[in-house]
Amino acid sequence: MTDPLPNRNDELNLRPATPADVSQILEFIRDLATYEREPDAVLATEADLLRDGFGPDKRFDCVIAELTNADRTIAAGFALYFYNYSTWRGHAGIYLEDLYVSPEHRGKGIGKALLTRVAAIAVSEGCPRFEWSVLDWNTPSIDFYQQLGAVMKSEWKGMQVSGEALAALATQSK
Repeated sequence: MTDPLPNRNDELNLRPATPADVSQILEFIRDLATYEREPDAVLATEADLLRDGFGPDKRFDCVIAELTNADRTIAAGFALYFYNYSTWRGHAGIYLEDLYVSPEHRGKGIGKALLTRVAAIAVSEGCPRFEWSVLDWNTPSIDFYQQLGAVMKSEWKGMQVSGEALAALATQSK
């Protein structure tokens, strides 16, 4: 775990992730899984993140939030996103898979800065939609998102097929 920087001299820098950030990204993913009460659910490896975030068939993008002072730079959080497609709108959108700020760096505006950066990317690329999911028990995050203008979808429920159920479904393909 990194030590927090003193608040008075911190400078926030948001930048695109590089292959050198993969171990930090995986650490953030594991920390997020622990926060979301699923500490053993992360199967991703550094090799997976390198392949899918920085390889020839890129599948996601990531923004790293760093706090810097005269002495050092510390990674404080990240936002990992990918593009989806709306058939109704006829445009790509952005789906935020993960947003995480280390507990010792919360309350400094880092989460908002990450969200606004990804929103700015969506707007600059002509994406009419920016969306994500939040656990129904995570009221601090829900309140935070709603303060930023996000609206909770009430009519749509997420569906998922994975593991053995996905394999069984796939065997039904002709």
